[in-house]
Amino acid sequence: MQQVPEPHRGWTFITSHARVLAAIADDPNARIRDIAARCRLTERAVARIISDLEESGYLSHTRVGRTNTYRIEPDKVLRHPAEAGLPVAALLSLLVQDETARTLAPAAQTDRLQTTG
Repeated sequence: MQQVPEPHRGWTFITSHARVLAAIADDPNARIRDIAARCRLTERAVARIISDLEESGYLSHTRVGRTNTYRIEPDKVLRHPAEAGLPVAALLSLLVQDETARTLAPAAQTDRLQTTG
């Protein structure tokens, strides 16, 4: 499991719904407990958000034994009129990184700062 960031107070740019969706995109088999830890939310809040996303058609799940496997509908458009026509996949492309990019990003950032400074 990845390292969980420290808690944050104040406003943020990304909603809890987007965070949960990105966590699921990173790991479609993630447990609610793991999603909650990653997103710094309660398990109850994550369950409610997943329910919201399923009711709105952005997400579905299948149950295999005790495990849920989630499926995101990438072509479903975002809800707000300001993002009219923008699919969920576009949002997730900004929020989700594969493990290689996540591991290499801090080193690449440091290298770039050292070469420009």
